[in-house]
Amino acid sequence: MSQEEPRTTDTVEPPVKSVGLVKAVGILGIIGGVLLIVVGIIAWIGVTSQLTAENITIPDDAAAFQGQQVTGPFTAYVQADIINTHALEASGGKTYAELDQDDPVRATVMQASFLRASLFTSVVAYGVALFAAGMGVLSILFGWAIHRLASVPVVIKRSFVS
Repeated sequence: MSQEEPRTTDTVEPPVKSVGLVKAVGILGIIGGVLLIVVGIIAWIGVTSQLTAENITIPDDAAAFQGQQVTGPFTAYVQADIINTHALEASGGKTYAELDQDDPVRATVMQASFLRASLFTSVVAYGVALFAAGMGVLSILFGWAIHRLASVPVVIKRSFVS
């Protein structure tokens, strides 16, 4: 008595539910990603042009980039750091809050604090611009994956044939 393997036949059928909305979400993800990248690039260029227009040159006693113009996040950070160093030297190591209100050096330390805050704001702006562009890349990848998955859904039904 031989036992015969049951024969099967596979049928490919279209999905029961519409996937149009899923495809649309994928396309929106791609479009949103492109917009995030464009906005990130525009923000980066805007901050760079504003910093460059200030014509700030990093002094020779800075930790790095001596003699270079402040035009990016690293040079802005180094400039903020050397401003702090100079302000602390001028105040004998005291911060703005530690100086007496009638101390003549207090105005200099306050100005240094404002300059540092502005430079750190530009560093943060660069980070936000880079984050936006990075999220744009991820959004494009996820949108492409979702759209691709929605474009090829099939249902395979296996039937036994007697």
